[in-house]
Amino acid sequence: MQDFSGKLAVVTGGASGVGRSLAFALGEAGARVLIADVDESALESTRAELVDQGFEAHAQLCDVTQAGQLNDLATRAFDDLGGAHLVFANAGVAAGEAGPLWGYADNDWKWCFEVNFWGVVNTINAFMPRLMAQATNDDQDAHFMITGSGNGAFLVYPDQPVYSATKAAVQAVTEALYQQLLVAQSKVKVHALFPGPHIVDTGIFDSDRVRPEHFAKAADAPDSGIKTTEDLRKLMQEYGAELITTHPDEVAQIALKGIRDDQFWVLEWNQDTRAKVETRMQSILNQTNPVPATLG
Repeated sequence: MQDFSGKLAVVTGGASGVGRSLAFALGEAGARVLIADVDESALESTRAELVDQGFEAHAQLCDVTQAGQLNDLATRAFDDLGGAHLVFANAGVAAGEAGPLWGYADNDWKWCFEVNFWGVVNTINAFMPRLMAQATNDDQDAHFMITGSGNGAFLVYPDQPVYSATKAAVQAVTEALYQQLLVAQSKVKVHALFPGPHIVDTGIFDSDRVRPEHFAKAADAPDSGIKTTEDLRKLMQEYGAELITTHPDEVAQIALKGIRDDQFWVLEWNQDTRAKVETRMQSILNQTNPVPATLG
């Protein structure tokens, strides 16, 4: 797909971070956008800003952990707005885990998997049957992009095993979906987006702002204490490391280019991360003991 003009793009997690930047990049490319998010105030604010920019924008409150709400979102896209040709399963959270793995709060595991993993599965289940039927009926390409992370898909950081585990699972599902549709010779294309090439400056470190009460963390549960990118920057400075960040707008442009180029692996490497991934792959191939990866 080279021309997004008039196409409807659905973006989960569309009120902030990469999702918000995707919405604006798609609007600038001529697409109509339907953003979905659990943060109602940010959702409406983003929709209003999109409209102020002259883009056709719609918004719907949606918790991706709830399959019914994603079905409602898909119904709106296909029954009310004429069908979607671009779907971005982008919603994600960070658990803020800290300390030894066996001391993590159960709710950190449960919440992070519900959003990051089941949110993707729920989005696939809600949209893929409709996308497949539409592709058969109108003989047009459609694109389904899943936001993953090199943290879990390529590397395992010892201080973020909850998040890493969710993104490793997401990557397995993403690749399986891609392969199934490739074998089926479907016109629905699957893409794996890896935000970068450096740590992306988003609100994911403050995911607790949208954490529901039933997944609340106990007051005495270990927590990283990192709520902003600046918090992480200061921590790394204490260890003599420099934090380099990427703006979400850059990620959005990488994402759209990946769709236009029909790429599965949608990412840009920084040399430090690439070297660490190569070291990990050699460790697997040569059966040498792994070396813990570090940020920076």
